Amino acid sequence: MVLIYGNPQMWDAMAADGIEGVLDVHREIVAETRASGELLAADGLTTENARVVQVRDGLPAVTDGPFTEAKEVLAGYYLLDCTLERATELAARLPEARYSPVEVRALSRPLDG
Repeated sequence: MVLIYGNPQMWDAMAADGIEGVLDVHREIVAETRASGELLAADGLTTENARVVQVRDGLPAVTDGPFTEAKEVLAGYYLLDCTLERATELAARLPEARYSPVEVRALSRPLDG
């Protein structure tokens, strides 16, 4: 899984560079990984109507926003069926990697098996 993080400064910088160019890179990666059969899922994430849920004293405590104690928020992801090296190569191609962390992680074993 490729996890893309971001912050307002990153989005401002990418907008100044030209957001269509950023989207073109994502379109290219989606098309390439879809054609190769590597793409399982991909999407951007919004902070609109986001919530943080924690259980305190047995009761859910809900607050607005995905704003845990972090400078960056999770902005999108690619779920891929490929090697670690391939996922790393794809992550390095993402425009966001110039401004903010892009994390590559393996999935743990399935919960149903």
